[in-house]
Amino acid sequence: MIILDIETSGLALNCGIWQIGAINISSQNYFLEEAKIDEEDSVEEGALKVTGKNEEQLRYPGKQTQKKMIINYLDWVGEQREKLFFGQNVGWDITLIQNKTIKYGLHKEFLEIHGQRGNDLHSLVQEKYFEIYGKYLLGKTGKSDFNLGKVSYFCGIPDERINVRGSEVVKEGKIHNALDDCRLEGEILYRLKFGKNLFDEFKRFEIPGYLKK
Repeated sequence: MIILDIETSGLALNCGIWQIGAINISSQNYFLEEAKIDEEDSVEEGALKVTGKNEEQLRYPGKQTQKKMIINYLDWVGEQREKLFFGQNVGWDITLIQNKTIKYGLHKEFLEIHGQRGNDLHSLVQEKYFEIYGKYLLGKTGKSDFNLGKVSYFCGIPDERINVRGSEVVKEGKIHNALDDCRLEGEILYRLKFGKNLFDEFKRFEIPGYLKK
């Protein structure tokens, strides 16, 4: 099982990917690389606040190209025996990577190595919530109310990350980093599926009784 997380210059499809993080939680083998976004990639203010970066850092010419980073990532995925992808809204991460492979003429390699589907932590936690309470967790407008912060809390882990809505900071906290988020999401997955702790840094957070097996 591979936990995948990317950091981007925004939420639109014309934004760039500047960081890819992935962990094979079966082997603890991980991938983390950064790149400069392309000249034509757009940058959103909210993304800069989430990552603690500025546009000059995202376009720094001393870093490898986005294309090279994606080639290296596909090579890493190709070495993994199990290629099942998990993450919070991981379908979006996969879609953005796929769009870049189309742009760079790497789509054939993407389809051979990677695949287009992923397993969303959001779906897993909603089903677990329904199993316990007989209903889904919905907000005032009827939409799902499980963002990553609430997923973490449900699994007994406090949300220490910065939270930005649009370009407004609604909660101060740690900036987002792809590998740190992968480790958090891997811990969440392990608690949801197996009722167990995965990474040592999360041992101080008690696993809720409704997740223990």
